[in-house]
Amino acid sequence: MTGIQQRRRLPPLNALRAFEAAARHLSFKEAANELNVSQSAVSHQVKTLEDVLGTSLFTRKVRAVELTRKGRLYYPILRAAFESIAEGTQIILEETSIAVFTLHVYSTFTIRWLLPRLARFQEAHPDIQVRLHTSQDDVNFDQDDIDAAIMIGQPINPNLHYDYLFDCELFPVCSPLYLQRNGPLNDPTELARHPLLQVYPSAGDWHVWLETNDVRGVQPDSGLQFESYDVALSSAVQGMGIALGQQPYVEREFASGTLVEVFPSLRIPNPNRWFLACRSDKRHAIKLETFRRWLLNEAQADQALKFAGRGSPDH
Repeated sequence: MTGIQQRRRLPPLNALRAFEAAARHLSFKEAANELNVSQSAVSHQVKTLEDVLGTSLFTRKVRAVELTRKGRLYYPILRAAFESIAEGTQIILEETSIAVFTLHVYSTFTIRWLLPRLARFQEAHPDIQVRLHTSQDDVNFDQDDIDAAIMIGQPINPNLHYDYLFDCELFPVCSPLYLQRNGPLNDPTELARHPLLQVYPSAGDWHVWLETNDVRGVQPDSGLQFESYDVALSSAVQGMGIALGQQPYVEREFASGTLVEVFPSLRIPNPNRWFLACRSDKRHAIKLETFRRWLLNEAQADQALKFAGRGSPDH
């Protein structure tokens, strides 16, 4: 067997596809649904691949599977290979086809900042179709079919590339009607007597604001709980209590006067920052580069946003 033949020796393609899908879902059942085959067929294909490789790729449990060390090593290689094949096939099939760009975004950011601007992107780039995936949870790039994500946090994943977007501040807000009914607040310790509107996926935000301002005796987790900042701020507009605001979520309400800041002198920087995140090996994809340039320009043009003056971390 020649050196070229040795390099081209590959396991059966169906076995590779079954393993990649099962590894991505960590489920033979979900892989079977995706591939439109039976669960036993997926199990058989994975076993065939393990026999060819002479090693176990999964640890089988009663109702779940886990990747072994070699499985974890093999999976990202296969995923990148299948993605490259799919992208290349799309280019060959139809050069004028519309590229689909799948973006993971928090629902509040989508509603309050991205959607009012997105039409400009689609008008300028009709060859790229943006597909929004909205959720309050952060994306799992190893399992989710996502090109990029707009997120708030810290650039801690060494396998991701982060483009810094902007910073933001945290500050309590409520409606003018609420203050008329309940009187002014002169000191933050008085928050203990008022209903606080908590966003439970971001429950730490209230605690950070209280601790930074050395406010004691206030328990924000005992108040009303909401799944998103959009719902919490809308509830504050209705006079249900005091919510925590941050950019760019409250500019509309500030402009209309439906929300006011309770303690203007006690704003604090949010320790988390906004980024556009993507897998490092995909950062130079044309559709991603195009969206990145547009998004950075839109953020820089928004006078309501705050910038730290530092470039994006390079990962």
